[in-house]
Amino acid sequence: MQRQVQELLASEAGYTLEQMAKKLDTSVREIIANLPLHMASLAERDAVWQLIEELSNWGKVTTIVQNEGSVFEFKGEFPKGSIAHGYYNFMHHKNPFHGHLLVDGITEVAFVSKPHRGSESHSMVFLAPSGNCVFKVFLGRDSERKLIPEQVERFRQLKQQLAGAGAAQF
Repeated sequence: MQRQVQELLASEAGYTLEQMAKKLDTSVREIIANLPLHMASLAERDAVWQLIEELSNWGKVTTIVQNEGSVFEFKGEFPKGSIAHGYYNFMHHKNPFHGHLLVDGITEVAFVSKPHRGSESHSMVFLAPSGNCVFKVFLGRDSERKLIPEQVERFRQLKQQLAGAGAAQF
């Protein structure tokens, strides 16, 4: 699988994780696990909720939900929330981003650093028990389309702190 992922990266660097998974008839998690180590690492379930809680302090990010080929994006601050009735409920009324995440529906988070359309890109990919992506959060960009340096630094810190043990799983 690692060779096939490498070939896809070489032939079509613009493929999303979902496109790669579809092309190779596997899960997004399997694609992530076979990316070069400098591109991706996994953190376990304990890190998921810590990261979701922290994301509301990051400022502008891009949250993406991709399903059956359709892509939904929200650019703005990630909302605060709390767990009740088996869901993490986004409840910050001043934030237009609302929703409910099934607590048992997210088991891992991957830190992915993969160029997108020729630009440096970093995302946190929240994975379901099936290994497929529930949603992704990409680091924000300023008015000149440059990544926000404080977010890049925090991403790298968290990747090292939370995904260090997960990276050994590969």
